[in-house]
Amino acid sequence: MKAEMNADKQCPCGQGAYVDCCAPLHLKNSVAKTAEQLMRSRYSAFALQHIDYLIETTALGQQQYLDRAAIEAWSQQNDWLKLDVIQHQPKLDKTHALVEFKAHYHDGKARQIHHEQSYFVLHDQHWYFLDPTLEMSMTMKQPCICGSGKKFKQCCAQFL
Repeated sequence: MKAEMNADKQCPCGQGAYVDCCAPLHLKNSVAKTAEQLMRSRYSAFALQHIDYLIETTALGQQQYLDRAAIEAWSQQNDWLKLDVIQHQPKLDKTHALVEFKAHYHDGKARQIHHEQSYFVLHDQHWYFLDPTLEMSMTMKQPCICGSGKKFKQCCAQFL
C-alpha cells in the first residue's frame, strides 16, 4: 500500500496532517486506540483508496464476504469532502463501541451525505468494523465473526 507522506497534506478525516494522523494506521505502524480512531482511518482509507486497509479492519469472519471490486469502485467514484463524527460511545459493553458519523462526498453529480451508526468490536487489542450490509448465513450458536471464541448470539449478534 502506498500512503502519501507529505507532512503538509491534511488528513481526509480532518484531524491534522495525514503523516501524523491516519498514515501510521494505514502503514501498519500503529493500531487504532479507539473505535472512533478506526472509523476516521477507514474514512481516510476510502478517500485515499487504501482498499486492503478497509478489508483488514473489517471483522475477521466477515472479510471473506467483502466485495473488493465494489469497495474499490465506490472509493474511486466519489470525491470525499469531509467527515463529521456525531457521537462516539466507546463502551457499549466490554468489547463493543458505536460511532455515528456523516461522510460528505460528491458522486460526480451532486453532494451527498452518508449518515451511519457503525458498530465496532475489540479483539486481540485491535478494533474491527462490524459490517451490517453483508449477506451471511449465521446461526446464533456459531462462533462469533469477531474471533472472540464466544457464540455469535453472546457477542456481536446484537450489533448486526
